[in-house]
Amino acid sequence: MQSHRLPTLEDVARVAGVSRATVSRVINGIRNVDPQLHEQVWSAVDETGYVPNKLARSLVTRRSGTVALVVSDSETHDDDPFMSRFFSDPYFGRVVGGLMSVLRPAGVQLALQMVGTDGHKRLVGDLRNGQADGAVVLSLPAHDPLPGMLAEAGIPAVLIGRPSEPVPISYVDLDNSAGAELAADRLAAGRPASGHPAPDHPASGRPAPDHPGTSRPAMISGPPDVPASVDRISGFRRAMARHGHAWLPSASGNFTQESGAAAMRTLLDAHPDLDAVFVANDLMALGALLVLRDAGRRVPEDVAVVGFDDSSAALAARPALTTVRHPLEDMAAEAARLLLARIDDPSARVSSVIFEPTLVARQTA
Repeated sequence: MQSHRLPTLEDVARVAGVSRATVSRVINGIRNVDPQLHEQVWSAVDETGYVPNKLARSLVTRRSGTVALVVSDSETHDDDPFMSRFFSDPYFGRVVGGLMSVLRPAGVQLALQMVGTDGHKRLVGDLRNGQADGAVVLSLPAHDPLPGMLAEAGIPAVLIGRPSEPVPISYVDLDNSAGAELAADRLAAGRPASGHPAPDHPASGRPAPDHPGTSRPAMISGPPDVPASVDRISGFRRAMARHGHAWLPSASGNFTQESGAAAMRTLLDAHPDLDAVFVANDLMALGALLVLRDAGRRVPEDVAVVGFDDSSAALAARPALTTVRHPLEDMAAEAARLLLARIDDPSARVSSVIFEPTLVARQTA
């Protein structure tokens, strides 16, 4: 009976047209390799069917070839093993896509970890013991101790979103305050009845919008103690004050569609004459639009609405949602690059990268 020889590093090198040493460097995760050679090697790995010996590799490099995406929540998830919120919220899928755009070409695997407050110590212990080489962290609750625990343990980590308290840890974030100001400016400027974006201010010599700007604006915020929510609240209020609105009513939700609907009902009950709403994420805006429709309010003719994120929920909305773009895929990709660099050089200084928002004009404002 003829035996089938398993492919070797030499086979991969021959197919890729590179040296055995180059193949070894790529497979062992050494990242100062020309990107074209990197692609050639992994294509040759696929073609030959070579299976890297991860155990031997980890013994040599002291790396697992894996990074963790850690979703730090304030609740335990023992009763929700499929993490329904994670898989139903477009925010998380966009983060995973951005991370994989960088990690996959680098030959690094992504492991998902969702932990509540009762799992922080175990997670830090697992990372210290080498179950992953570092972590990208989505910190959901306010005053989350996990970023500080990771920094104190010396574990390579990068946050998506700034920490709620000063911590020596790298992060990427959006200028949330500026994004909320864009929403305020849009609502204050008004829009044409035709559904096209509003022209410049009449002072420029162009015609005024057919649908005037808001005179009774309101806001649906996220949790008022989460950093992104705090920035969006302050940015919207500050910009609206510049437009002459010294005060505006608000209600808060928790970034779910159901909470957005509940907040919209609360606002309509207390302020039935409101004519514009800024909603701090698209999922909550979906809920708000449903409530407005059920209440007989036309959007945008009676009530203009601006969301935040530019997620798939914005396109699913009817009418299509005007929203502030949150470039999550780009932010997650940058977080992955920062993390890989920190894994390669743990002594590198911590750093931050702040992305700028843009307004995506559709039909609701």
